[in-house]
Amino acid sequence: MSDSGHFKFSKTNVIVPLMGMILIWLVYWMELQMGINLNEYGIMPRTFLGLKGVLFSPFIHGSLEHLYNNTIPLGILLMALFYFYRDLAWRMLLYGVLLSGFLTWCIGRTSYHIGASGLIYVLASFIFFKGVFSAYFRLIALSLIVVFIYGSLLWYIFPVKEGISWEGHLAGFITGLLLAVIFKVKIPVQHKYDWESEDYNEDDDPFLKHFDENGNFIEYMEKEESLSDDTIVQYHFKPSKKDE
Repeated sequence: MSDSGHFKFSKTNVIVPLMGMILIWLVYWMELQMGINLNEYGIMPRTFLGLKGVLFSPFIHGSLEHLYNNTIPLGILLMALFYFYRDLAWRMLLYGVLLSGFLTWCIGRTSYHIGASGLIYVLASFIFFKGVFSAYFRLIALSLIVVFIYGSLLWYIFPVKEGISWEGHLAGFITGLLLAVIFKVKIPVQHKYDWESEDYNEDDDPFLKHFDENGNFIEYMEKEESLSDDTIVQYHFKPSKKDE
């Protein structure tokens, strides 16, 4: 499959990221309008009831700043996922949320862990490592872009700042790496030119024949046409109408 057949823009590339961003803002708006706090639906590590946060925590945010900081990265990374890895995007999202949430439940501090940042780390980690593992130039370029834009996220998988769930970030980073190793992607067939093949012979290249031994370009080449000794020439006589 060529690049044009593999990487196709579709409505899903826009709708899914847009719906994801709208959903987390809608949940926060409902909290403000109804005067409630949904933090208890976050992940509470090593408690049975805290497992519900594996599903609900990505939609819950503690402040407007927390929500804003997660909105743009979530939208951009989801768009990249559904454009470059559309065949496995939904599976990656499902397993990413479940596995990163469960790891957070296992290693987290005794506190409610909320926010979409864990999923963001899953996406950033997966896109980066999958591009490197694929060794395909477009996906490697995407990996470099992720590093350039979100490389600073790496620091927050360590306890460098109070009030941040570094355990959730670390769980997301590990999950993205594991899924990049496990999931296989279809790589477009890269077009190879004749000169890239192992049996390429410069002497048989019609273009290179236009250059002489000094490297000068010969625009017009004489066509050597000769008849071999085995050539048989046949003449056909067709009488004119006067001879009939």
